[in-house]
Amino acid sequence: MEVCKSVDHATSKHRKEHCLGDGDTTDIADVDNHVTLQGRGMEKFFGLLQAKPIKKAGGILLQGSLQLVSEYEQGGTTKTKSLDLLDLTFKCVVKFITGYRTRSNTDEILNEICEKEALVTEKRKPQVYELIERLKAKLVKVDKTKFGAYQVLRAHILPLTNVAFNKSGSHFITGSYDRTCKIWQTESGEEVHTLEGHRNVVYAIAFNLPFSDKIATGSFDKTARLWSAETGECHHVFQSHSAEVVCLQFNPVSTILATGGMDTLAKLWDIETGTELASLSGHTAEVIALQFSQGSSVSSEGDSGGYSDTVCGAGAGRLMLTGSFDHTVSLWDVRSGERTHHLIGHAAEVAAAAFSFDASLVTTASMDKTVRVWDTRTGRQLHVLTGHLDEVLDVTFDASGRRLVSASADSTSRVWDLRGSGPNRGYREIAHLTGHDGEVSKVCFNSRGTLVLTASADKTARLWDAETGQLKDILVGHTDEVFSCAFNYEGDTIITGSKDNTCRIWR
Repeated sequence: MEVCKSVDHATSKHRKEHCLGDGDTTDIADVDNHVTLQGRGMEKFFGLLQAKPIKKAGGILLQGSLQLVSEYEQGGTTKTKSLDLLDLTFKCVVKFITGYRTRSNTDEILNEICEKEALVTEKRKPQVYELIERLKAKLVKVDKTKFGAYQVLRAHILPLTNVAFNKSGSHFITGSYDRTCKIWQTESGEEVHTLEGHRNVVYAIAFNLPFSDKIATGSFDKTARLWSAETGECHHVFQSHSAEVVCLQFNPVSTILATGGMDTLAKLWDIETGTELASLSGHTAEVIALQFSQGSSVSSEGDSGGYSDTVCGAGAGRLMLTGSFDHTVSLWDVRSGERTHHLIGHAAEVAAAAFSFDASLVTTASMDKTVRVWDTRTGRQLHVLTGHLDEVLDVTFDASGRRLVSASADSTSRVWDLRGSGPNRGYREIAHLTGHDGEVSKVCFNSRGTLVLTASADKTARLWDAETGQLKDILVGHTDEVFSCAFNYEGDTIITGSKDNTCRIWR
């Protein structure tokens, strides 16, 4: 009999709710870093990149950096619909990303949203306008570039495997060789729940972003589990892998969990029922990376840096990639379970793979010392990025998809920028991040794409300017290899995980 239990270490603080009067006008108020808007007879909730949505008709949540998720009632059932700002004319979105210091383009963006989404009615226009303005205000904030040790958490009795923030950064989770996952309150460093039940190492962990009310864990015991982030209760045990589960992710609307295992398979699970939806076979070696598409892929050339305004239909969560030690990456249609493309070209194991936010591109990192960029629509290899002198261990895009960063066992990271248009389009290296004295196993951008964070075997994490490559800060204090690091969405808090059995909060 499977046993799932949670050890409750703190009473959840009651979340303050803000109610506004029922009238013709719409009021706006900040409450606990959330934005609540209410109009005539209907509660509307707009979370600024960080809030769990209130389950009411008409709720809209801003997801990631460029996505709206709208909840609405249909036939007595609450449904969810995603709208990616990258579904709009790419020229408009690029202006939004790069020209956010001016107010002039808000009307243009709002009009594009209204044309694409019938749920954004005339009554909701002022609310969406305010949401865009608030996002722009966040984007112009000055980056924090100096961090001090805020909390040192002796998190587990055995080494950590992974760390992850929820969307708001108010809580984070840690996985460990001690067979548990723990939920922590970031501000206090207090342990909220210990998720117990796995019989072996808890290796893969994830929140269901942006909602952050569920947690998934994958283990060397060949199972994955679904937990409540609020109570620590185990909802489901997913069993059918025949080897270790080493990667997992929720789809963007939190209806499906994908798991990848050392048995060469990826599997899709229904979060509501716990049933297996599909087993994706085709790889001939371990599946060590997977990711759902977050946006809609945009096709071929246009006047905006090589992209057109044509949406080719890879909507949020409709595509998934899997990366394998068989040297390849597969792209899958989530609805049918069919493989749409098999990306072949690397000469050694794939260590990491990621979609661009609009899902038009895939980047892959390999033990063959290269980074590659692929066209999602055609499966064609577009670029081979060389320069690293050893295995490339991690790679990721920034939110715009125009820049990516790689991390290598050669102790360096490299930032690459997409330049040119049409057939002359290509990535060029704009920054070579040198200074670590050991392999760099993890790298990430902050949400604005202006800073890069690296984790290294030299026991430090480092902060870099993504444009110039200038070293901004060195996070010193761990006594063993730092293998994991992450920004919260605001970019003012960092967590690092180390083989010294601790995680550290930096502010």
